[in-house]
Amino acid sequence: MIKIFSSNSNRLHGLDHLRAIAILLVMIFHYGRGIPSWLEPIQQIGWTGVDLFFVLSGYLIGFQLLKEFKDKKEIDFKRFYLKRFFRIIPAYLAVLILYFSIGSLREGSGLPPLWRFLTFTQNFGLDTPTQKTFSHAWSLCVEEQFYLLLPITIILMFQSRLQKLTPYLMVGLIGIGILIRIHNWNEFVQPYIDSGSRRLMIQGLLEKVYYPSHNRMDGLIIGVMIASVFNFKPRVQDFLTKYGNIVLLFGLIQFVIAYQVCQNLISYKAMIYGLPLISLAYGFIVVGAISPTCIIYKLKSRFTFVIATLSYAIYLTHKQIYHFVKIISKDMDNGFIQQNVFWICLLGALIGGLTLHVLIEKPFMKLRDRVLNPDDKKFQKIRGRLILNYIKTFGDRKARP
Repeated sequence: MIKIFSSNSNRLHGLDHLRAIAILLVMIFHYGRGIPSWLEPIQQIGWTGVDLFFVLSGYLIGFQLLKEFKDKKEIDFKRFYLKRFFRIIPAYLAVLILYFSIGSLREGSGLPPLWRFLTFTQNFGLDTPTQKTFSHAWSLCVEEQFYLLLPITIILMFQSRLQKLTPYLMVGLIGIGILIRIHNWNEFVQPYIDSGSRRLMIQGLLEKVYYPSHNRMDGLIIGVMIASVFNFKPRVQDFLTKYGNIVLLFGLIQFVIAYQVCQNLISYKAMIYGLPLISLAYGFIVVGAISPTCIIYKLKSRFTFVIATLSYAIYLTHKQIYHFVKIISKDMDNGFIQQNVFWICLLGALIGGLTLHVLIEKPFMKLRDRVLNPDDKKFQKIRGRLILNYIKTFGDRKARP
């Protein structure tokens, strides 16, 4: 385990705890049927795990890019996009291959066209009744589109001297998202509520309100706002981090309020007001997690570190694992297995995530380091050995009469 999961002294343990919570929330939500009764209140709000991921991504990627621009007055686009490529694409493609090559692992009614997945546009125009397989990739589409646009946006904002207006523009974007959701609700959801068609109402909600990127930027924008404060507003940062536990408590209280708003996901108030409330609550919780005075910043846990490291791999594979376990257990006349399918699925998701991490993620992350740091001493030694072997092999051939 030590070799597989390597940490460093600069790791933010508070964010590991939040990543672990986020992926557990998502799994509890997707594994809804058969969960223990005491987990049902968590299952009702489990969909917000994706919003927590959005806030975390917005902060981490935003902080990295803003710090680079602040220090160098530029952004290395090639390096940034290569890092994102090696982090996201290899594992994603591996799971896509499984989905498209092994039909029995498809947990839904059908797959969207391959080009939709490869271009990360699957969350637009998704036909939910016939394309439910790998539907959770919608959130990856949102994040990839965000990764594509954020560095370009930062350059444009600073070069046009609009940086002072950035906070207002970000709040404005959240407001625009709310207005678009209101419009789409009135156009594509409310008519089916009035006609009594629940199936079409849910379809309209998912396709036009819940999945599209322009409706789901709240968490990412709030994450970037936190990154902006921690890069350019040292006094505000010092104030917030000085009272880390209070900020965390404030975020938890707000989350409880948002929970009351969002208990019924398929509702106007959840979709219109609940999404920004949830994201804002998670924003304060993230600020607490990165504050040295906060309890969850100081707390170290090997368990959450491992779950956080595997979170992306688990997210990609957890529905396939769930579907596979259900198929196997359905024909088994074993009461223990039938009663513990949920826990078996959780364990299976952990094993599936670990397998994907070891076979795909970790090797490609090492390759990324070699590509991005060609002057690294270790890489130079490897390259030197390859050159020496080449000279010995082909040099001897040339010397032969």
